[in-house]
Amino acid sequence: MASFMADNSSSPSNSWPLDQFVQDPGYLAYQEELRCLIFNTAQTAAPSREASPTPGNYGPTDEELAAQAQTKAALASGRRLEYLKNYVAQVAPWLDMFDSSGAFTVQVPVLARSCPALLYAVLALSARQMERKEARQHSFDSLELYQEAIRLLNPLLQARDLNIIPICVILCCLEMMSASPQDWRRHLEGCAALFDSFDVNGFSGGLLQAVFWCYARMDLCGALISDGTQGTLVPLDKWLPPASDPNSAADIFQDHRSPDMHANYSVYLCSKVCELVADRTHYVELGDSNGCDSATFERRWLRLWHDLQSWLEDRPAEVVPVQFIESRPFPQILFVHWAGISSNQLYHTACTLLLGSKPREVKLDVGPTGSSIWHAKCICGISLTNPHQGCLNNAIQPLWIAGRLLSHKSEHLLLSKLILSIEAMTGWATNWRIADLEHAWGYKVR
Repeated sequence: MASFMADNSSSPSNSWPLDQFVQDPGYLAYQEELRCLIFNTAQTAAPSREASPTPGNYGPTDEELAAQAQTKAALASGRRLEYLKNYVAQVAPWLDMFDSSGAFTVQVPVLARSCPALLYAVLALSARQMERKEARQHSFDSLELYQEAIRLLNPLLQARDLNIIPICVILCCLEMMSASPQDWRRHLEGCAALFDSFDVNGFSGGLLQAVFWCYARMDLCGALISDGTQGTLVPLDKWLPPASDPNSAADIFQDHRSPDMHANYSVYLCSKVCELVADRTHYVELGDSNGCDSATFERRWLRLWHDLQSWLEDRPAEVVPVQFIESRPFPQILFVHWAGISSNQLYHTACTLLLGSKPREVKLDVGPTGSSIWHAKCICGISLTNPHQGCLNNAIQPLWIAGRLLSHKSEHLLLSKLILSIEAMTGWATNWRIADLEHAWGYKVR
């Protein structure tokens, strides 16, 4: 079986640049405290408390009035109003990438008015993003805000208040902005435990559904970073409504048809590919008795390939590019809908991974769809043509997968410049992937 996992060029970079924030003893202590609190909550079988008051109440309670006063006071201090404005303008759009209703842009700030822990989580993430963009090394408002969010979160965790789920996912995003690739899964584990404990899935509806898919995209990135050795932390059957048949996943997504849900389906399918490649790797290389023998692998491979091509054919108009121009070195592929950008990029990523592990017995029709190089160039072309920040920071792992297949120096240079620009534009740590690509290419581009 062809494999992307064959050499050291595909492992996460060992030259990860140290970030002063993640080395701060205060951050490390609170991060560990948060992790312990989350797992303790996830293991508690007590009933959950509703996150918002039931309709028909005669005005806010004393507790709600106190919370609103606390959030108002919080925004009057320092740069916090600036951080909130930055959250709405710069951060929330990439959290809402596959959610046209704007759950993170609209619902979360409204909810935060009466939930101080959520407000502090929002401010902490926004402050961290600004610090990363400004390359600040020693003064971190985000650390103080992160610590206060965790302090305020503790009683909500004990009460199993549903607000803890968006709070914890937002704090997870903050941690991931600077996390080393080797630590991604550790940061994701707590949220995975909460989703399981609270029975939250990709079809829960409302804010919790939006939060789940925001997390799922990070979970997929973690699987892609593992390079064929691990699937997602949340098992894929847990992405679907309870008691669903995984073999009917296509119908379940189709029943909830919308551009957003079709985009979410691409996340699911790409995660299925990661799961399949990991199962085969464990069976062949580690001797795991997981049943992924040659016949089973070929059957699952063909089913996934068919599902991916069906995804492409069934795209809603909003997810189809408005312009596709063949050009060198990469095609120009323009989308007008945010969800179309990353979902199509994930389609090409999934196809690239499947083609890289194609069973010898499988014969595909001649054409671009059966070419790994064509899919790799489409991955790069999509990011170069569509500079939406939320789609760029989710593009790093697809660009790395694509970049290893590129052979011309002009392609290498353009891709390296793109990755450098993504970190400067979004604040997400991305430049470590350039070192990995240079290792794969056998020379330093810069």
